Amino acid sequence: MNRRNLLLTATALAAAIASPLAHAQDGPIRLIVPYAPGGPLDVTSRALAERVRDTLGVVVIDNKAGAGGNIGADAIAKAAPDGLTIGLAATATHAVNPWLYSRMPYDAGKDFAGITQMVRVPNVLVVNAARAEQLKIHTVADLIAYAKSHPAKLNYGSGGNGSAGHLAGEMFKQRAGIFALHIPYRGASPAQLALLAGEVDYNIDNLAAAAPNIRSGKLKALAVTSLEPSPMLPGVPPLSATFKGFSIDTWWGLVAPAGTPKPVIARLNKAFTDALKAPETKTRFTALLAEPVPTTPEQFDAFMASERAKYRDVV
Repeated sequence: MNRRNLLLTATALAAAIASPLAHAQDGPIRLIVPYAPGGPLDVTSRALAERVRDTLGVVVIDNKAGAGGNIGADAIAKAAPDGLTIGLAATATHAVNPWLYSRMPYDAGKDFAGITQMVRVPNVLVVNAARAEQLKIHTVADLIAYAKSHPAKLNYGSGGNGSAGHLAGEMFKQRAGIFALHIPYRGASPAQLALLAGEVDYNIDNLAAAAPNIRSGKLKALAVTSLEPSPMLPGVPPLSATFKGFSIDTWWGLVAPAGTPKPVIARLNKAFTDALKAPETKTRFTALLAEPVPTTPEQFDAFMASERAKYRDVV
């Protein structure tokens, strides 16, 4: 083979290898958020879209809410695997809903390729501060002891059957060996209002939602549900200190349709993990009480699989 043919062959080979990456730059990337605008998943997605503009170009947020996130997740699963459509996978869409719904439009384990986890937000076990003082409940141990010495006297609220607060509450009851009546409300906000009004005794709520009332002294935080203590709530122990391995965080991350070429996934992963590691991102996410969690695609896939396994028995 002469020098000219060798160069042509090398050039063609390089183009073939690079073609998925080049194709991913043919137009703006659509990032599907399976929830309505304005929530933390939407806000953090828009923040990241701005951070990757220099490396990936324009990233357009497409909110597709409905059916507990299933409509948006299904749109991600059925998009062309070319790197131009990606989306969010969350606790509900990729760990809870597969067991909660009798019929699913997508397969959470087979229809997606992980890019990176984005965020982890711990939940927090909170009691009405006045009620806690009255019942002398100042720690998780106090709550368990009261429940055992006063059978069927405690109740707890959540944002509805199958919600993260409900599932966390049932996991807590199982590990603690106690009974508390579950009272579902039409959303997390009504459940928190019920706790503030004394209608329920405790909730396991999202830290971002509960933090203002914890800071004001209206709610008392007994524990966070993350495996480790949360830097966002200093001095509050994790439930894992009482029950080894207890962990039930709210999380979300980025996925692409299954079959997206690995070089495209790698390029997306680098752009988004670099953005997640930027000090500006950490500062902005901290204001939302959300912790950036950059991972490899393989780590995120394994994490989602482990979360599905964890929630199967609970649901």
